[in-house]
Amino acid sequence: MKLNETFLDLADRAEVNVKSLPSLTADQINAHPGGHPNSIAWLLWHAGRVLDVLGSSLAGTEQLWETRGFKSRFGLGELGDGTGVGHSTEEAAQVKVDDLDLLIEYVAENLQAYRDYVASLEDNAVFDEIISESQDAPESRQARLTLIIVDALRHIDQALYVAGMSEL
Repeated sequence: MKLNETFLDLADRAEVNVKSLPSLTADQINAHPGGHPNSIAWLLWHAGRVLDVLGSSLAGTEQLWETRGFKSRFGLGELGDGTGVGHSTEEAAQVKVDDLDLLIEYVAENLQAYRDYVASLEDNAVFDEIISESQDAPESRQARLTLIIVDALRHIDQALYVAGMSEL
């Protein structure tokens, strides 16, 4: 079995999950149940940004945020250029997006870019290549691909959970 098939399966599952979100109002998308700093808008925006920033870096391509016009469509200014990692409660609250379809589209397009890259990795040996020397330890291509897809799955599934809350 080729290792890339596992990553492709995970990306397919993430897309099914994000596309299974129920119809939500702008108020529901931007709600902060229990005062939690991360709304559905933040969770999906973050999932898309991590896929985009880390995935494009790994693939050596431009971010869809810029090339597909998502930056202007989201209208989040400089705050939207990051991934949300390290956001304060106030910064997370500033990520407001009223269009669920836009959020789903951004995540789905980045999942497709992830799949396109992973599909090009036909030799299992490339997954062991060291792609980054971090402070803690060298990082392999497999570790980076895992980080990207696990982060996407976690945040998409958190959005699904929040979308199912009765208090929304």
